[in-house]
Amino acid sequence: MEKIEQPFQIERGFSEDHRGSVEFYNDIDLSYFKRFYVVRNPKQGTVRAWHGHKNEGKLIKVTEGNFLIGAVKIDNWDSPNRDLELELYEVNTDTGLLYIPPGYANGAMNLANDSSIMYFSTAHLDDSIEDDYRFDSKFWDPWTARGGVVFE
Repeated sequence: MEKIEQPFQIERGFSEDHRGSVEFYNDIDLSYFKRFYVVRNPKQGTVRAWHGHKNEGKLIKVTEGNFLIGAVKIDNWDSPNRDLELELYEVNTDTGLLYIPPGYANGAMNLANDSSIMYFSTAHLDDSIEDDYRFDSKFWDPWTARGGVVFE
């Protein structure tokens, strides 16, 4: 996969007929991704933030409900600037995929009850743990204005 510098969204393919529907992403090379995990938030407004990696990218798919996803390019991993520009995406089951490249921290808040989100990671777990940076969930705070509940 070519080096990607900015988050971007990937539109979904969709087909429907009398048998049902098919959602597809035929242009994605999944060999770049090493693992995936699913997060389920039963209560609307649950915030999970901020988690970043210098070397690991994430591909995000909402599988149920909808989420506000934030991404911020980190300028200094030991002491990031609180005034960095946030990129915000409202993502649901119909909006396709969102890719967050290495060098970013990301966070998410579900905008509906019983929402779930799947993360595909470009790193194996052992490598991810060595490249793990966490920041307080309110360090950059697009959540409170949207009714978010931050659990410390």
